[in-house]
Amino acid sequence: MSDSNQSFGGAISAARKKLGLSQKELATKIFREDEEAISPQYLNDIEHDRRSPSSDHMVQQFADALNIDADWLYYLAGKFPADVRDRKLTPQEVSKAMVAFRRDAKKK
Repeated sequence: MSDSNQSFGGAISAARKKLGLSQKELATKIFREDEEAISPQYLNDIEHDRRSPSSDHMVQQFADALNIDADWLYYLAGKFPADVRDRKLTPQEVSKAMVAFRRDAKKK
């Protein structure tokens, strides 16, 4: 699967396999906000796109554990990172930013 067609789960699965980690091993490295590690079954559901990461905290942990750019994972998850959301942009500012993003993405 090429990067441009990849899902969040597909990216996690591919990176995990590239690093030679089992689902059980990776699951022990990803913690919920309550400090509990996720289960291998939860990770399996994420990798098969049956679930998505429940928080920014979890997206960042996947990025760190798998050495993947967090912005790429946010994009694949269909989310804006907290630092963007925290700016409290107006609808007009979001629209302007999305137009600029689309224009820049077309150039590539």
